[in-house]
Amino acid sequence: MRVSKDTVVSLRYRLSTEQGSLIEDSRQPLVYLHGGYANILPKIELAMEGRARGYQTRLLLAATDAFGEHDPALVRTVARSSLPAGTKLGGQLRSADTDAPHPTVYKVSAVEGEQVVLDANHPLAGQAVQFDLTVLDIRPASEEEIAHGHVHGAHGHHH
Repeated sequence: MRVSKDTVVSLRYRLSTEQGSLIEDSRQPLVYLHGGYANILPKIELAMEGRARGYQTRLLLAATDAFGEHDPALVRTVARSSLPAGTKLGGQLRSADTDAPHPTVYKVSAVEGEQVVLDANHPLAGQAVQFDLTVLDIRPASEEEIAHGHVHGAHGHHH
């Protein structure tokens, strides 16, 4: 079987900086529904198209093709007094916007006296990264997975 639209693909990956310093090594397979469902970075999905089990590749992705450019609009400065007690540099806070489908996660990137800088950019935004990928398995997606637009079951989404 080959990777094509409406197949479930299991990948082993190693994520590194552009210079090769390891960022993350997958312990569990990354499993996604292939075919334009936005479940994986588009350049990775493109590289997997038509591949078979055992295929290995190394992809160097520019920031725009990986986790995006750093967006200054996602950085805000707020009064320390407006944040929960115990907020520390490097910590994370979730937005309280109940109308949003997913809460915004902010990293506390600086504490400057009574001001705190919150950054909602992905931690790897603005960086080129390297993915070493191995196709571990490929299977047809179920009708339910196709209808929902994501993988169910082992290493996938559970309802």
